[in-house]
Amino acid sequence: MELSAVDVRVLGCLIEKEQTTPDQYPLTTNSLRLACNQKTNREPVVDFSEVVVDQAMLRLRQAGLARTVSSQGMRASKHRHVLDEALGLDREELAVLAVLMLRGPQTSGELRTRTDRAASFDSLADVESTLEGMATRTPDPLVRRLERRPGQKEERWLHILGDEQIDEALLDTAPPARSSGASPTAELTARVARLETDLAMLRGRFDELCQRLGVEPDDVPAATG
Repeated sequence: MELSAVDVRVLGCLIEKEQTTPDQYPLTTNSLRLACNQKTNREPVVDFSEVVVDQAMLRLRQAGLARTVSSQGMRASKHRHVLDEALGLDREELAVLAVLMLRGPQTSGELRTRTDRAASFDSLADVESTLEGMATRTPDPLVRRLERRPGQKEERWLHILGDEQIDEALLDTAPPARSSGASPTAELTARVARLETDLAMLRGRFDELCQRLGVEPDDVPAATG
């Protein structure tokens, strides 16, 4: 699985918020942006725009790892991950991945502490057992053990879902860009992401209307003329 660093941050936030604030999940684009840009429990701290988040959601939907949902009562479409369905992961594995995706490499002890709101590990051995299982998955392992560096007392683990390096322009500490204009390619990608989101919302409302009328969506004739 080759996700960009931005995709990893967005996906990690969806997992985290589902587990820690279920009443506010799924997330609107703005809520997801705020989750990505949190000052705490994030490494590094970033400054994503809604366009960046929408672009990431487009890629995640295309990869089958997230969905955009809507209904007649929603004021805005909302986003959710389906990583557990796509990869067959349990709550503990998701919690571990979320911390690694949002905070970088971690020791087993750090993971046990930082997943306490999302999962329940009875011991450090339970964390290590979960990590070993994720590292030996076939054909696609999800995590890897890092060799202990000089001065480090414990080994650390990192996820291997994709890139870890976030573009400096998206970091919270980045200097102002020389030009405020977005490139034509970025603007086009953002427009496609917005259209995908709007289409998903309209599709959800259409399906809901068909359900209320007792007809199958495929049986509705296309408009002509």
